[in-house]
Amino acid sequence: MLDTIQSFFTADASLWSLLAGSFLAATLIPVSSEVMLFAVIRLHPEQLWPAIAVATLGNTAGGMVSYAMGRWIPHRKAVRHEAWLRGHGAPLLLLSWLPLAGDALCVAAGWLRLHWLSCMLFMAVGKAARYVVVALLS
Repeated sequence: MLDTIQSFFTADASLWSLLAGSFLAATLIPVSSEVMLFAVIRLHPEQLWPAIAVATLGNTAGGMVSYAMGRWIPHRKAVRHEAWLRGHGAPLLLLSWLPLAGDALCVAAGWLRLHWLSCMLFMAVGKAARYVVVALLS
């Protein structure tokens, strides 16, 4: 029975599922990309580094969607922590992997009109570090 189930989860199908799941996990949809990464690595240990790369790509892309949504919010007046957020800038997105707070940081970065490329790079580094830790602990 287990062999039949595992035959549906080829390495390619697992990576595509991981990409979609990690993208959705970067939104407010409650999906655990860490559990998906763990499962892919358990089923296909030879896919360790591709799985980390795919999860990072999907989760960063999802974070950039949140960033883009923040760009659409009109910037009319200063908010309570705006100066602090601007002062720390894009490096704060190293924490974009945090549940809920990370989503808010991505939206805030877009709202503050921080440079998209630096935001994307810091997001990717933070998210990749989390996935490396998850992968090494599995």
